[in-house]
Amino acid sequence: MDMLLYAGALTVLFLTPGPVWVALVARTLSGGFHAAWPLALGVVVGDVLWPFLAILGVSWIVSVYGGFIVALRWIATLTFLIMGGLIIRHADKTIAADSRLTKSGMWAGFLAGLAVILGNPKAILFYMGMLPGFFDLTALTWADIAVICFLSLVVPLIGNLILAASIGKARALLTSPTAVRRTNLIAGCLLIGVGLIIPFT
Repeated sequence: MDMLLYAGALTVLFLTPGPVWVALVARTLSGGFHAAWPLALGVVVGDVLWPFLAILGVSWIVSVYGGFIVALRWIATLTFLIMGGLIIRHADKTIAADSRLTKSGMWAGFLAGLAVILGNPKAILFYMGMLPGFFDLTALTWADIAVICFLSLVVPLIGNLILAASIGKARALLTSPTAVRRTNLIAGCLLIGVGLIIPFT
């Protein structure tokens, strides 16, 4: 029963827009579902890592490695500013116009997802506050921890993939050069927006 309640809480958490949503929308608008699903996989790393660390009670990581986490935040910021700038610079080009962009898009998407989730170290504090409300952390077995981490992975991943697929279908309707340019400009601005927001979150 606790696991079902936790899965429900994760669903509500997913439905709350945040940096991951903005990044996912931007990637989908710029390259469709093909560009967005790797971002969702990158986000999965943090979706598993933060609750796992919270369960193990390693709040000291935040204080001991505070400088490292701050560095991650600035790396994430720089990543999104560069990505947004590049999309705006090449706003007239479709993804298909440059096969190198298509080829490197999956890895770039994965790293973008990783950056946006690891650039938000508040997540571990969120899980440290939320998990004790659902579970007695001192009584959890390794099997319990595995199930919690699996739920933390699968619920947001399914939501992110559904969101990306929905936006991807809408994007497919935008076939004119004017619409492509407008879409790329919006996507670039959204990515830059994520980069500017991360330092203040």
